[in-house]
Amino acid sequence: MKSVVTDFQAYDWEGDQPLKHPWSRTIIYEMHVRGFTAHPSSGLAESKRGTYAGLAQKIPYLQQLGITAVELLPVFQFDAHDAPHGRTNYWGYSPVCFFAPHQAYSSRREPLGAVDEFRDMVKALHRAGIEVILDVVFNHTAEDGHDGPTQCFRGLDNPTYYLLEEDRSRYANFTGTGNTLNGNHPIVRRMIVDSLRYWVQEMHVDGFRFDLASILARDSSGAVMANPPVLWDIESDPALAGTKMIAEAWDAAGLYQVGNFVGDSWKEWNDRFRDDFRDFFRGANDAAARAADRLLGSPSIYAPKERELEESINFVTCHDGFTLNDLVSYNQKHNQENGEGNRDGRNENRSWNCGVEGPTDDPEIEKLRNRQVKPPHNRHLVRRRAHVCDGR
Repeated sequence: MKSVVTDFQAYDWEGDQPLKHPWSRTIIYEMHVRGFTAHPSSGLAESKRGTYAGLAQKIPYLQQLGITAVELLPVFQFDAHDAPHGRTNYWGYSPVCFFAPHQAYSSRREPLGAVDEFRDMVKALHRAGIEVILDVVFNHTAEDGHDGPTQCFRGLDNPTYYLLEEDRSRYANFTGTGNTLNGNHPIVRRMIVDSLRYWVQEMHVDGFRFDLASILARDSSGAVMANPPVLWDIESDPALAGTKMIAEAWDAAGLYQVGNFVGDSWKEWNDRFRDDFRDFFRGANDAAARAADRLLGSPSIYAPKERELEESINFVTCHDGFTLNDLVSYNQKHNQENGEGNRDGRNENRSWNCGVEGPTDDPEIEKLRNRQVKPPHNRHLVRRRAHVCDGR
């Protein structure tokens, strides 16, 4: 592990400013920086595939989709070796540094190459009218459980940075990953806010989607707080004013806060929109009434709390569980190839295979699947939205 000190004032932003698109007109395209252009079909030179520079070269495609923001799956430097059976960690939800863009996503090999290439990408996206939102992981690190590697925070101050069990020899695991950051400790609170400031002020990103955000509502014992200091720190910080904040308002230990996440500026991933619309398209009982409520902004969730209906971030598919094509092709998940015995991923995907499990040559089933993905009325608009939901 090494650090690089740089003069950020030397970079020329050429007048770049946050776009601040209103929430009511925001269409988010979730993407993986490497996966978006890694395949030769991207048409990019091999040196640019899977990089920040490669993403920037595909901006015309993003404009054709009609999206207003890209949401990048984790780009903080992460441990690519944090994966079972000698495989490579693809997703990036194993951070080791909250202040550095992932080096492997850069086409430049010099120490500051990733920083400048990331900023070049942001500047190019802004010129095209597209905001940049980062999927951030402030709930755990790549150091895993008590038998995990010592890479950073564990070696600095273990009881400050992590929630521990009563005997102090094991980590509290509200994340399902082996450890949980102690987000409401004053030192950790400052680190989180400093990281957000860095990405806003020095890297010009427009917003953040907080992975397992409800972790930040827990105190040092794991109890849920009515007014978590770290969430109010984020909301009240002047440097973050106007920045888009999106909460995945639950954690892996059963805490569920959709509809009542703490704070006035936060929007929430609405997983009930996801589930109810999946039910609607597969013809489940009572799905039409639930889908109608979701189209109106989920008043059944937000109206009782007198919260704005725009707090709901509506989606059908994301990086968790089935893709849009999977939803119409499989009744069950089939994740055997990664060697984890099909244990990973959601078991409840509310999908319908249209009569055959997996790929088929039957033209009638293919026609039905295509209709499910993109209904015949207003095909162009629905096709664009399907790509946005799919995130590929």
